[in-house]
Amino acid sequence: MLVAFLDIGKTLTDKLFGGQVLERTPAGLSIIYVIGVSVILIFLLITLVENVWRPRFLFERELPLVVNKKLAQTVTNRSLFVWFFVFVILCSVTFGFQVYWTRTAADTEGQMKALSYKDLRNRRTNAASLRGWMLDRTGKLDSALAYYKWDKESGLSREFSLDKEMAHLLGTERGTPGLERTLYQRDADPMPEAWEILTKYKKPEPENKDVRVTIHKELQAYIAKRIEGKKAGIVVLDPQNGDVLAMYSNPSYTLAQAESLDGYLKLEGDAANKPLLNRATREFYIPGSTFKTFTMLASFRGGRQNETFPGRPAPDCYTPFRGSRPICDAGGSCHACSENVPLREAFKVSSNQYFAQLANALGHQRMGDTAMALGIMPVNTPEEAVTQGFFSDIWNTSNKRIANSLAPARSTLVNGEKMSLYDSGVVGMGQGGAGQMTPFQMALIAAAAANVEGKLMKPRIEADIQPQMFSQVLSPQAARAVREIMATVTEEAGGTGTVVKSKLGGTGVTTGGKTGTADKDGVPVYNADGTKKMETRRQRNAAGEMVEVQVPVKRTRWDGWFLCIAPVDNPRLAIAVVVEDIGGGAYGGTTAAPIAADVILKALQLGLLGDSYKPANPAPTRRR
Repeated sequence: MLVAFLDIGKTLTDKLFGGQVLERTPAGLSIIYVIGVSVILIFLLITLVENVWRPRFLFERELPLVVNKKLAQTVTNRSLFVWFFVFVILCSVTFGFQVYWTRTAADTEGQMKALSYKDLRNRRTNAASLRGWMLDRTGKLDSALAYYKWDKESGLSREFSLDKEMAHLLGTERGTPGLERTLYQRDADPMPEAWEILTKYKKPEPENKDVRVTIHKELQAYIAKRIEGKKAGIVVLDPQNGDVLAMYSNPSYTLAQAESLDGYLKLEGDAANKPLLNRATREFYIPGSTFKTFTMLASFRGGRQNETFPGRPAPDCYTPFRGSRPICDAGGSCHACSENVPLREAFKVSSNQYFAQLANALGHQRMGDTAMALGIMPVNTPEEAVTQGFFSDIWNTSNKRIANSLAPARSTLVNGEKMSLYDSGVVGMGQGGAGQMTPFQMALIAAAAANVEGKLMKPRIEADIQPQMFSQVLSPQAARAVREIMATVTEEAGGTGTVVKSKLGGTGVTTGGKTGTADKDGVPVYNADGTKKMETRRQRNAAGEMVEVQVPVKRTRWDGWFLCIAPVDNPRLAIAVVVEDIGGGAYGGTTAAPIAADVILKALQLGLLGDSYKPANPAPTRRR
């Protein structure tokens, strides 16, 4: 009997839905279900209307209201009326949750996004449509970053020429998606609706899915090799159009390591090295003296670039108010002690005292306005500084998904009006409330100064979309003056970054820059196995008793920074480099600056510094 019933059901569905039971029957039944529910709701609404506006019998019209309320019919109708609304509310809640989980959760719910790779429907959709090749900025096939390879044993496989060097940009199939999942998602067919399946409707496949990105393959490989063995981040932009030429964070990982769940969890659990963390875009650092570039930009925007301050005899330092802690230059020296020191000289020698006084002279409003123009969020308190999330709007992309996958952590500037003059002073020199900066954000600051029109261009990763401006930071004349001041750091004797000039000797390329060294307190110490090192301390518990507790061992870490623009006359590079844990006694000028100089040399070799600096014999392209 059961077999006969199933045969009848199969025959019916074959006739209704064309015989494709696995594909079309659920779609057809879903449509029937929706129609059925709609009919029921319509009948319920009609019944409700009829019950409210039904004609009254003659005897009902003459009855007192108190008696009418006690009639069995009235009581029954009232009960049905209540249950009707309960039913409607329950249906609304049920369908509301269904709509949320099917339409909204995949884009907004964190855990849903992180686990979306387990959804077999998504895997099936992705597998049904091959992704295109990802070409570097040259557009040459032999410089492809992602491509397909055919092997007799394994068949067709997706390959990556810079598996480790591009891992943070490409992303994995777990967690936050990267370029590999977002660049092609716009071309992939969405999950088909029931009616589309039932009627055999299918959108035509796009003819070309290849994507050309702004990354230069050889430059990307070079910077990864250059900071190998260091915990570091580096960002290289073209300040004139916003192109991301290279961006890398070390330690990194290979996509093969993150392919399995066990491998991914192992990478995620490596707290000492944090290989999954993109230090270039999502790690906050104290920028140190490189932030004086920001304060200089603010002074030009506020018309205070000619500011000078009273001198003080060495070894006196700047004391913002009576009883305040002093603000001194590095090593307790007094670079800005003489009378009427100009901005140009103070920037070259990196005077803390000068820039602390300059920040206080500019005031909260001008500093905050400059922060907004550069994509930095000004906040009132340190607590607000760590709750600003990510900043996808800074990117110039063809769709929001790509921008979200690349979104940097939002850098912040504590700039409240209740701050003391000491606190606002140390912000001007790159400490205190300025301590929430990513290398990506610092590269944007350098790029604003390097743009010949004084614009901050939105960074872009897709080579074939039009450049977009984020903001007009400076006038062209002010931008040129800023570049000339930045050049004193690398080109003039006494500058803190002259190692760059020595490395570029004979090339004819002039540069500008800013060095920085910052100490970060409270950094955890790790054991060889990656666990936090602990120590025993005695302290009072809630009851006031002295007890022994295990607490993490912490230390002070020194980081080296360098911002650089090149060539100064028409910059095509804006570079930010940070190197963690350089040790006490080392400086950004001796650790990060040489890295930037080598990147410029490589870019010169690759012809990335503009037509005036293209090599006579371009570097040959490697072939696989």
